[in-house]
Amino acid sequence: MSLLRQDPQSQMDDAALGESFTKGTSPMVWAAVAAAVLVSIAIAVYVIAGEKKPVASAEIVEVWAHPMHTVTPGFDASGAAISQETFDQVLVFAHVRLHNQFKGPLFLHQIQTNITLADGVHTSFAAAPSQYERIFIAYPEMAPWRAATLPIEATLDTGQTAEGTFVSSFRMPKDQWDARKALTFTFGFRYQPEVTVPWQGAVTDR
Repeated sequence: MSLLRQDPQSQMDDAALGESFTKGTSPMVWAAVAAAVLVSIAIAVYVIAGEKKPVASAEIVEVWAHPMHTVTPGFDASGAAISQETFDQVLVFAHVRLHNQFKGPLFLHQIQTNITLADGVHTSFAAAPSQYERIFIAYPEMAPWRAATLPIEATLDTGQTAEGTFVSSFRMPKDQWDARKALTFTFGFRYQPEVTVPWQGAVTDR
C-alpha cells in the first residue's frame, strides 16, 4: 500500500472536521471583532467627553512693535548726577478680543507675551494700564497708534467680551527680536487654567 494513499473515509472525516471547525470558530471571530469595535468606540467617547474647551477664547487682532534705543538721564529725581545707562528694547503691542465661554465669571489677573529664541523662551508681563498711558506721554511720536487699553486685571461675566490693547517690553536689540522663532500670548485667570494663543501673522514695526 502506498504511503501517499489516504483512506476515503479518513478524507471524509477530515473534511467534516474542517467544516465543523470553520463553522464553530466563525461566530467567535466575529464576536471578537465586534467587541474590539465597541471598545474602540467607548474609548473615543471617553476621550471626547474628557476634553474641555478653554474657559476663554482669545482673538489676537493685531500685533505691532516699536524698537527703541534708550539712554537714561544722567541725573535722578532730585537732580543729583548719576551714571547713565544705555540699552535696546522692543515694545510689543497686541490688540486682543477676550471672550468668556465659561459657565461662570473669569478673573483675569495677568497677561504674558512669550517669544522663542535660539536660547529658549523669553517672557514679558503686560504693563498696567497706567504704564501703558505713560508710554504715549513719554513718546508723543507714538500717539497716532494709541488705542484703548485692555486691563490686565478684569472680571468677565459669562458670555462677556473684553477688547483692548496691551504692551510688553523685551530688553534686546531689534535684530534679536527679529530672529524669534515663535510668538505667543498667555492669559492667566484666577482658579482656572491659562489660555495660550499663538500669533502666526506679521508683526508691524512702527
